[in-house]
Amino acid sequence: MEVVHELLGYKQIKIIQNDEMFCFSVDSMLLADFVRIPIKTKKIIDLGCGNAPIPLFLTLKTKAKIIGVELQEVIADMAKRSVELNHFESQIEIIHQDLKNIYQTVGANQFDIVISNPPYFKYQESSHINKNSFLTIARHEVKATLEDIIQEARKLLIDGGLFYMVHRAERLTEILLSLKENGFAMKRIRFVYPKTNASEALLILLEAKKNAKEGMKIGQPLYIYDDMGEYTEEVRNIFHFSKM
Repeated sequence: MEVVHELLGYKQIKIIQNDEMFCFSVDSMLLADFVRIPIKTKKIIDLGCGNAPIPLFLTLKTKAKIIGVELQEVIADMAKRSVELNHFESQIEIIHQDLKNIYQTVGANQFDIVISNPPYFKYQESSHINKNSFLTIARHEVKATLEDIIQEARKLLIDGGLFYMVHRAERLTEILLSLKENGFAMKRIRFVYPKTNASEALLILLEAKKNAKEGMKIGQPLYIYDDMGEYTEEVRNIFHFSKM
C-alpha cells in the first residue's frame, strides 16, 4: 500500500513509498550526504534513482538540474509523483528508461556529477532472489551490471566530472579495476561499518573523477549503529534526526 513519508527527519520533503514493492534504503541517504557538489555544477544525473530519495535529498544542497533515471515503471511513477508533491518539477526530472545508453537520450559529456546506488549482487541461476520482482531488480544485477553503470557514467560525464557510488565492500577490487579501465581516478573513499564494534566494513562510499590524475583520500570510518543498536550521532545528523 502506498504511503507518504517524510524524507527521514526532513519534514519539508515528502516521499511516496510502497512497503509491498519498494522503499528507499539507508544506503541512498549515506550516498547523498557523501556527494560533494561544486559551486559551478549545472547538471546531475542519478542512475537507477528508485523512488527518488537521492534527487530529493540533493535539493537541500544545490539548485542544479537533477535527472533521475529509473527502469521500473511503477517505481518511476512514484518518483515523479514525489517530485510533484514537493513542487520540484523545475529542478528534478524523472525519466522512465533503461540506464544503459541513457546518454543517447540526455546527451553525452553533459553532466558534472553522476550518482548511483546500484544493484549490489551478481545474478546467477543459483542466486537467492526475492520473490518481489521489484526488489530483485533493485538488488541483483538482472538489468544492469557494475560495468554497465561505470561505462555509462563515463559517457555522461564531462572531463573532470565526478562519479559517486555506494557498493558492497567485498567488491572493492572489481570496482577499482573497472574505474581505472574506464578512465576514472579514485579521489575519495569511505568505509561504512554496520556497528561500532563490527570487525569488517559492509559498504563503501566512493568518489571518482573522469580523466584526472590519481590521488585518493581515505576518510574516517562511518558507523551506522552504536553498540546499543541505535543510530550513531553522525548518522542521526545525516538523517536530520534529533536525540530523543
